[in-house]
Amino acid sequence: MSTTSLSPCIARPLRPRRVDPLLRAAAGSSLPLLFILLWSSGYVAGKLALPHTGPLTLLTLRFGLAAVVLLAVAAATGAPWPRSARGWAHLAVVGLLMQVLHFSCIYFALRSGLSAGVAGLLIGLMPLATALGAHLWLAERLDGRQWLALLGGLAGVALVIADKPLGGAWTAYAVAGLGLLGLVAGTLYQKRFCANMDLRSGAGVQMAVSALAVAAFAGPLEGFAVDWTPELVGAWLWLGLVNSIGAFSLMFLMIRRGQAGQVARLFFLIPGVSALMGFVLLGERLAPLAMAGFALSALAVCAAAAKR
Repeated sequence: MSTTSLSPCIARPLRPRRVDPLLRAAAGSSLPLLFILLWSSGYVAGKLALPHTGPLTLLTLRFGLAAVVLLAVAAATGAPWPRSARGWAHLAVVGLLMQVLHFSCIYFALRSGLSAGVAGLLIGLMPLATALGAHLWLAERLDGRQWLALLGGLAGVALVIADKPLGGAWTAYAVAGLGLLGLVAGTLYQKRFCANMDLRSGAGVQMAVSALAVAAFAGPLEGFAVDWTPELVGAWLWLGLVNSIGAFSLMFLMIRRGQAGQVARLFFLIPGVSALMGFVLLGERLAPLAMAGFALSALAVCAAAAKR
C-alpha cells in the first residue's frame, strides 16, 4: 500500500531517505524550546491586539495573512497538494478544530478578562487530555513512568492555577476550556489523518479554510471594525507570521516525528512561560507559587523525555 493511500492529506508519497535525515537533525536541535516560546507569545500578542478589534476580526486578519504567505510559498516552491476530496476535507477539519475553535474560544476568553498567563495555564492541561485521547484513539502506549510524568506536570499546572483564583469569571474559563478541547481534538486528528502532510500546502489550506470560516461570522457580528494602531499592527504581524506559521509549523513537524502524547507534554511548560511573558509585557502578577509550579512542570517534561 502506498503512502498516498495511507495519508490522503499528501499529494505524493514521501521519500524517507530525504525526510528522515532532516527529522533526525531537528530532533537534536532547539525546536522544542523555540516552539514553547513562540506558542506562549501568542497569548500576550492576542491580549495586546483585542482592545483594538473584535476576536473574530482579529482571527480573520491573523489567518488571512498566514494563508496568503503559506499558499504563495507553496505555489512558488512546487509543494504537493492533496489529490482527493478526502485529503482536502481532512485538512479543513484540522483547521476548524485547531485554529477556529481553539483560538476563537481563547480570544473570547481574553476579551472577557482572562489574563494571558491564565490562558496559558488552561492550555497547559492539554498534555494530559491529549495523552489520554492518543491512548484511546491512536493506541499509543504509555508506560508507568510516562503516567507519573503526566501527573507531575498536571500537579505543576495546579500549583500555578492555585495562585490565580477563578473568582466569578466562570464564563471565560468555560469558553477557554472549550478551546482546549478544540486544540486536543485537532492534534489527534492531525496525527491520525494528516501526519505526512506537506507543511507549506497543508498549513496554507488549513489557514485559508480558517480565515473564511471566521470571516463569515466576523462581518455580521463585528462589522470588521478595526482600530489600526501601531500596537495592533505589530501584534497582527506577530500572530500571523511568527505564531501561526512558525509555531504551528514546528508543532506539525514534531507531531510527524513523534507520538502525539510526547509532543503534547511540551505544553506543560507553556503556563510558566506565558505567565512570565504576561508579567514582563502586561504587568500581570507572577508569584513564587506560580514559579514553583513552572519548575515542577519542567521537571515532568524532562522525566517524560529522558531516554530509557
